[in-house]
Amino acid sequence: MELIDRENHQKLYIQLYEIIKKKIENNEWTVGSQIPNEQEICNMFNVSRVTVRTAVLELVRHGFLRRQQGKGTFICQRAEHEGLTMSMNFREFMHEEGFTFSTNVLARTVMMPLNSLDIRLDIQEDRHIIYIKRLVTVDDEPVLLQEAYIPYHICPLLLEEDVKNISLIELFEKKFGIKITMIKNHIGITQLKPDEGKLLRLSEGSTAILLTQQIYSGDTQIMYARSVKGSDKIKFLMELERKAA
Repeated sequence: MELIDRENHQKLYIQLYEIIKKKIENNEWTVGSQIPNEQEICNMFNVSRVTVRTAVLELVRHGFLRRQQGKGTFICQRAEHEGLTMSMNFREFMHEEGFTFSTNVLARTVMMPLNSLDIRLDIQEDRHIIYIKRLVTVDDEPVLLQEAYIPYHICPLLLEEDVKNISLIELFEKKFGIKITMIKNHIGITQLKPDEGKLLRLSEGSTAILLTQQIYSGDTQIMYARSVKGSDKIKFLMELERKAA
């Protein structure tokens, strides 16, 4: 059995990803069969649960594995796509000429999924989530309040990252290799709660634009986000671009 090389500079979860991928491609682990459980893989390769979870999640995202709630993780046939593919660029707001943007991180912690967040994130109610709250200002005027909820097991290392000057989507894709495949955006109107009004320097109950998002990697929802915009200085921009594969 191929083993993890701890002298290798490559991260452990990437090595484990490549080992399991090779087993699937060589039909050592056949399509339709269930892979060993998390603890068994830990024992096989002498790695932590976090390493196993991260590697398995990557394999799910790239189409080698699929998860079945309450049953386990199974090997699936990958479909190779040809021709045109749809890629999506998402920006949280438009950087307009002459504006100076600044982001303040108001909260970053681990919490239980309160207020039906387990349903919004499609996770079990006893699973922990990462909560990040940020306030965006333009020329020192608060314009956007952002709250993000991420299942802890998706990216525990996110707690160690600087989330002040980079979008979470950019972190997922560029730092952790988590490919965003779909974003469901819902735009509506809301009345500001007392704490939201205070942060945006607006009266409680003032009307504001609300953007809620469900962000996916493959079939897995990796984040639920809620953004309240209290200024006309910035615009939400969602951009779809079709490219040749």
